[in-house]
Amino acid sequence: MAPHIPSHRTDHDVDPPSALAQEITMFARHLRHEKARSEHTVRSYVTDLEELSEWMTERGLGGIEDLNRESLRGWLAQRHQRGLGRSSVSRGIASVHTFCRWAVDSGRLDHDPAIALKGPKKGRYLPEVVSSAALSDMLEGLAAAAQQPAEDDRAAALAARNWALIELLYATGARISEVVNLDLQDIDQTVQVLTVTGKGNKERRVPFGDRAAQAMALWRRRRDVLASDKSGGAVFLGTRGGRIDARVARRTVADALRTVPDTHASGPHSLRHSAATHLLDGGADLRSVQQLLGHSSVATTQIYTHVSVERLRNAYAQAHPRA
Repeated sequence: MAPHIPSHRTDHDVDPPSALAQEITMFARHLRHEKARSEHTVRSYVTDLEELSEWMTERGLGGIEDLNRESLRGWLAQRHQRGLGRSSVSRGIASVHTFCRWAVDSGRLDHDPAIALKGPKKGRYLPEVVSSAALSDMLEGLAAAAQQPAEDDRAAALAARNWALIELLYATGARISEVVNLDLQDIDQTVQVLTVTGKGNKERRVPFGDRAAQAMALWRRRRDVLASDKSGGAVFLGTRGGRIDARVARRTVADALRTVPDTHASGPHSLRHSAATHLLDGGADLRSVQQLLGHSSVATTQIYTHVSVERLRNAYAQAHPRA
């Protein structure tokens, strides 16, 4: 009689680790502790590399020694076949480039197999900008909601928080992560300047105007309504008293922008784009806007110059009698 073979897996039937599992763990540690990259950036790299690692494992490629130009091209071809967008493909290539450079520098690879990989050409992206008049109307609506009597203290506190959050984003052109991570000690109400920590843990000081200062003052008076033992020094709080989650902050901005007519702009980056463009429209020089936004290169800031010129061209075409 044939022995019975159990259909279920035993404790010894454990899937082998994927081809690059160990190296990805060490690479992520390198990004966090040596390069001081944000957790969002680390997750993006790791997601792409884990996908590459699983693809290699499925094809019998056993480890980093099998990472070569052919395997990378095969993985990229598979991503194209899946119909991934240009930005996703480009991000994957950037992740592989950074990983392979680290592998060479740390002695895990003799040469860089990704050196010849090139991503799809980038199209020029001109972000949609909300007019200053439309944003002013939106912000005045938030101010009115925050300043009118509310049914309860929590509703009043949330209205004040939302006004202050959005007013500060537009006033400073800061990234949502920078504003969400603000602590009380980072804001100097006396001179109306806040200190934000940007990419690469670089700090910069950013001014804000009177209207943002009024919104912040109201929120500071009502902050204790939401505060709890979890609040710490966080400026902006969630409904449970901890630091506001970035997703909640993004949703708050998106909800406010939905009230603006004739625009598809949404999310905090629309406020950042708009702030930069309005500054340039008003005569601010490119270097000052670069410092305000925390761009490492002025070339990154120049896209807003193109936006301003395009707006000027459209206005000229509509208004000049001989356009």
